[in-house]
Amino acid sequence: MNQLQAMRVFINIAETMSFGQAAAHLGISNAMATRYLDQLETHLNTRLVNRNTRGLSLTEEGEIYLKGCRNVLDEIEQIETVVLRATTEPSGTLRVAAGASFSLSSLTPLLQEYLREYPNVRLSLTLLHQHVDFVKEGFDVGIVLPKQISGTTLVKRSLLSVRPIAVASPGYLAGKGIPSRPADLAAHTLLALSSASHDGDWVFVSPDQRERRVTLSAALVVNNASMLRQATLAGMGIAVLPENHVLADLGNGALVQIMPDFHITNADKELALVYANRRHISAKTRSFVDFSIEWFRTNADRLTSMASVGKYPAQSPRDSRAPGKQPS
Repeated sequence: MNQLQAMRVFINIAETMSFGQAAAHLGISNAMATRYLDQLETHLNTRLVNRNTRGLSLTEEGEIYLKGCRNVLDEIEQIETVVLRATTEPSGTLRVAAGASFSLSSLTPLLQEYLREYPNVRLSLTLLHQHVDFVKEGFDVGIVLPKQISGTTLVKRSLLSVRPIAVASPGYLAGKGIPSRPADLAAHTLLALSSASHDGDWVFVSPDQRERRVTLSAALVVNNASMLRQATLAGMGIAVLPENHVLADLGNGALVQIMPDFHITNADKELALVYANRRHISAKTRSFVDFSIEWFRTNADRLTSMASVGKYPAQSPRDSRAPGKQPS
């Protein structure tokens, strides 16, 4: 028995006191309306409607059940309204996972602009310091390095790729000298990301496309790029860091890029937006996905280019669609 439909049939019978009118209102046959009421009474083991030659009337139990049915169906309608609104109007709490290193340096402007555009959404942000199962942990969307998460049926949208560069502080280089080729690093103190974040060795490619591999024997290994940057700024040694983490440091001279003619091939950082591949994606998730992709498209140069250090504030997608217009 479809109990919700049986309740609707019973309510219509009670309101019209007619099987025929109730059936017509619901688009079913008289026999079907009678069958639903019979099934409901059998299920409850009590008579809800008196039938006699003078017409229909509710029993005492029928009056009680009618009130309960109306309350149940009204509540279901309210729930469905809320859910349907959530599929069209972004609202509610959005659980966001983000790579800790990137978030500490660059994510705040994106979140600020998103909340300004979608004030009915609340963000619950978790910074990832280790690998997580994205779906099991209940996240709606993530801005992460793909190796930070796992989970079946995930959609991945690339946001930007940041090249790794070797850097050191001027103070460290003044004391230890400036390496000009990868082999020189054997005489230097090295700082590195842990194997969970990095492949272990540094692989340099020279301008003539010859590969040089440096096997790390690091004095400090850390699982967070922001902490590694701080150690490098303190003059503890040479590190390979994502360029966007040290743009300002390179611009103000706090750090110096070494061996700029060599490209490091095995430490590229691809930042991606991920979310579960579900048949129905909530409006809050869809709005964040679309907003983030446009935000990164608008701000990619600022996030990854030395040319933009200290020059331009973050732009929102709305700002980029209206050149020359001052943001409100």
